[in-house]
This record gives sequence, C-alpha cells and structure tokens, in this order.
Amino acid sequence: MNPNDRPDRPLWSRADLEYGVRLALPVLPGLTAFGLAVGAAATAKGVSLLNSILMNVLVFAGASQLVALEVWPQRFTLGAIAGLAVVVATVNARILLITASLQPSFRGLPAWQVYPLLHITTDPAWLITMRAQREGGSPVSIFLGASVTFLAVWMAASTAGYLFGALTGDPHRFGLDLVMPIFFAAMLVPLWQGARKAFPWFAAGAVAVAVQQLFGGWYFVVAGAVAGCVFAGFTDDSD
Repeated sequence: MNPNDRPDRPLWSRADLEYGVRLALPVLPGLTAFGLAVGAAATAKGVSLLNSILMNVLVFAGASQLVALEVWPQRFTLGAIAGLAVVVATVNARILLITASLQPSFRGLPAWQVYPLLHITTDPAWLITMRAQREGGSPVSIFLGASVTFLAVWMAASTAGYLFGALTGDPHRFGLDLVMPIFFAAMLVPLWQGARKAFPWFAAGAVAVAVQQLFGGWYFVVAGAVAGCVFAGFTDDSD
C-alpha cells in the first residue's frame, strides 16, 4: 500500500516540519553559493536592490533568474523580450513535471494552501518530498519545512550577493558564474538510476555544447532541452 494513501496519515505534523528543515541543511551551502551568484549578477546588470529583492520573492526560480540576468539585453525590444521569455520558459519547463508529481502529496489540501506551496517549489524541496512519499511521514509538512528554509536562505544569500557584487565590481573573477552548472550537476546525483536512464542527460549536454559552439548565444538551452526530451522518449521502457 502506498504510504500516501493511508487514511490515518496526517496532512500536517510538527515533527515532520522540523524533519524537513533538517533534510534541507545539507543543501544550504550550495544554495547559498547559488543565491550569491544571482545577487551578484543582478548588480552587474544594474538592477536596483529593491527590484532584486522583489524578483527573488515573486519569482523565486534561481536557475531561470540567473539565465535571465545573463541574457539581459542592453535595449529592450519585442524580439529581445520574446527571446528572453522563451529561454526562461524552457529552463522552468521542468517545474510542470515537478509540481505534477507533487499532486499525491498535496491531495486533500484546499486550493488556498496548495498554490502558495507551489510558488515556493524548488528542485531540492521536490527531491526531499519524493523521498518522504516513499518513506511515509507527512510530505506536506516536510515540503513546507524544507521550502521555507530554502526561501529564507535564498533571500539572505541573494541580498548578500547583490551587496557583495556591488563592492567587487566583477563577480565572475570569484567563479560565481560556475555555480549554476555545479549546483545542477550535484542535483543529478540522487536521480541516478543507471546508465540507460542517464543517457538523455548526456545527449542533452552534448547537443547543448555543440549548439553553443556552433551558434553561440542561448539557443543551446532550448536545443539541449528538446534533445533530452526526444532521447528520453526513445529510451523510456516504462509501461
């Protein structure tokens, strides 16, 4: 029997809320570095501190924020805005599947509780919740504990990164531009299910590198995502 289907299973649990906070702790160093990178990138692009804070509260999507700041146009035209929107939507497309997979955990919650939880969904919080779904406990409480912890650390780190970037002038010399690929590479570790399942990852990476070398710009983000989806479709052996 799926632990999520137990009728006596509570939706909210203080013990599981605290457990979610504890499970989040190992992720915090990487998340802090990521937040520093986003804040520093905002400084480099001339975004005000207030707008940087609002972006982190209202968007709260580190990968797409960093990509958006990297491709931030010098002059905003309809074409530049459309290109920026496509790249950001591609980076965030994974959230559609992530939030869909959370539906069993959030079953039974009213909409006014579900949608605020979806807003603070992150990759590491999702991984932690998937583990909770397999092991029992209260995934909703674990998700909330981990997510609120991530949000608090993200806001502190991104604000510090903004101020740090303003002081240093060139955050790239500290290697902050490497944070995103390192962070996502580390996130792949708990998802490893063997070489066959990982083949789409390598295909997506190879296509992305090839497109970047051939054409430059940020077309490689879309190309890599499409290639990964296509190869995943051919290698999926599930019923």
